[in-house]
Amino acid sequence: MTATAIRPTHTMSSAGRVDGNGVDLIAAEAAVSDLLVALGQDLDDPQTRATPRRVACAYAELLTPATFSPTTFPNDEGYDEMVVARDIPFSSLCQHHLLPFKGVAHVGYLPGDRILGLSKLARVVDMFAARLQVQERLTQQIANWLQAELDPHAVGVVLEAEHLCMSVRGVRARGASTVTSALLGRLRDDPRSRQEFFRLVDISR
Repeated sequence: MTATAIRPTHTMSSAGRVDGNGVDLIAAEAAVSDLLVALGQDLDDPQTRATPRRVACAYAELLTPATFSPTTFPNDEGYDEMVVARDIPFSSLCQHHLLPFKGVAHVGYLPGDRILGLSKLARVVDMFAARLQVQERLTQQIANWLQAELDPHAVGVVLEAEHLCMSVRGVRARGASTVTSALLGRLRDDPRSRQEFFRLVDISR
């Protein structure tokens, strides 16, 4: 498909253009085509001809979180120590440059009356990562979700990530990582609990 073939999307019917996640793939493909042409790229090159479609589909995938049900269970055993999932891999898109940032999340909470299925900790991270993000907001959103769903005694979230907008452009600080944290409840108010959480996630290793 050439640039001229996909550019006039404003004349097309809107029927069937928007997928189930609200992504208009035809309009996205046309926009990518226009961007490549503006950047001096040749869309008649066989290697580039399908790039607009591929890019549109790739961004649609990156910005579409997987759906899940937050399975919680009664804390019948009265468990009162930290539950921590460490080194949860994640990737997201920088809202400022549309470049990826990726790393690991460490997520923990001190249970109240409910506990969460362990796999759901990773799904919560994925849910908020699958959108245009800044790392600080992503960290806080994960923590706020756990607080709202579980009403635990404490929540702790730490993200470590490398940002391509920092490592491949601008300052080009390859290998630099950014660390953000969000602490709620007892982890924010009690220094001993906070120290225990950071010891468990071991971000200094």
